[in-house]
Amino acid sequence: MNEADEGVTRWRRVADRIRAAIADGTVREQLPPETELAERYAVNRHTVRRAIQSLAAEGLLRSERGRGTFVNAPAPRLSYPVGPRTRFSENVTAQGRRPSGRLIRSESVRADKALADMLDCAVGAALFRLDKLSVANGLPLSVSTGYFPADRFPNIVRGYAETGSVTEALKLHGVMDYRRQETRITAERVNPVDAEHLELPLDSIVLVSAAIDVDADGRPVQALRTRFPAERMELIIRP
Repeated sequence: MNEADEGVTRWRRVADRIRAAIADGTVREQLPPETELAERYAVNRHTVRRAIQSLAAEGLLRSERGRGTFVNAPAPRLSYPVGPRTRFSENVTAQGRRPSGRLIRSESVRADKALADMLDCAVGAALFRLDKLSVANGLPLSVSTGYFPADRFPNIVRGYAETGSVTEALKLHGVMDYRRQETRITAERVNPVDAEHLELPLDSIVLVSAAIDVDADGRPVQALRTRFPAERMELIIRP
């Protein structure tokens, strides 16, 4: 293994290559022994073992004492309805999974022309940007970037950090409910930063939802761009 994948830990690169071998059929039912994998990828056995543990945590592999490591059947994609009241926690809970999430980062930014049009504000207006990771049963399901008008939602970052929910953070600012005004869905190859958070190989495809949420009076409260792993999710459009 060379140093071409700068900034990516060795065990994650090994995990990506094992995952790719399973996807293309090179590895079907059982993984080769750790010693063989270590030689193949030019790493030590500890690195191989860490990669296998990561893939087992995703549900892709299982270890059987005395027999080896086996490939699990692919898990069904999670069906994610996208409609006027799209809520991650409600969608996930309804399918028997445990939702959770965390704030990856937040910052103050200025609205460019595209964001100004979406949020009905002036170009250069102050916004808060929140990057969030959403998880179900320990498996990353989306990374989202939301933009909020800073003058209207001055404590949105603290509110989300305290509650783990955009819905609850908006309630702290008097917005008791909101709805999806517009959603546009495309697909693209995952970028390296999102691949790290979503635990995906760098050649993975993500579904991208670009949306605008508005309050009961039709005023924009959030411009949102969410990336979903295509191998784990299917988006269902509901009116």
